[in-house]
Amino acid sequence: MKEFWIYTGLRAAMFVAAFLVIFGVWFLVADSVNVLIVIMAAFLVSGFASYVLLAPQRNAFAHRVAGRADRIVDKFDEMKAKEDED
Repeated sequence: MKEFWIYTGLRAAMFVAAFLVIFGVWFLVADSVNVLIVIMAAFLVSGFASYVLLAPQRNAFAHRVAGRADRIVDKFDEMKAKEDED
C-alpha cells in the first residue's frame, strides 16, 4: 500500500507544481488568468510528466498489485482443490 501513496503523492505534487508554474507564467504575461484553462493545462502537463518521470514508482505499484492478485488466485485454487477432495 506504501507504493500507492508514494505514487499518488508524487502525482499530486506534480499537478500542484505544474499549476503554479503555468499560473505564474500566465500572470506575468497577462493581467487576468483563466483558472479553468490553467487547471486543464496543468492536468495535461502533469499527466505527461508523471508518465515519463514516475515509471519506476508506477511499476513498483503494479508489481505489488500483481503479487497480491497472484496470492489471492493461489489461495482460491487451494481452497477449490481442497473442496474437490472432500
